[in-house]
Amino acid sequence: MSTTPGSVALIGAGAAACAVCCAAPILGLLAAIGLGTVAGVLTFGAAGLVVGAIGLMMVVLKRRPRPCPAGNSPVLVDAPTVRAPR
Repeated sequence: MSTTPGSVALIGAGAAACAVCCAAPILGLLAAIGLGTVAGVLTFGAAGLVVGAIGLMMVVLKRRPRPCPAGNSPVLVDAPTVRAPR
């Protein structure tokens, strides 16, 4: 290939045509990647938030004081028995 001004202009015109023709699909691909990233972050972020909320509810419910089934009345307990050693 010669480097005459005509051939250099032809290469420049080809590069410009390539940039104009391929810019839209390349930008579309980059936009799709960006939208996919946003969708993934939102999906997994929401899932993490749900799992965290469920875990927090489990901890709070487990630590909540529960009323005694016997209430405030005294409960009779048998005296302990001690067995003689054998």
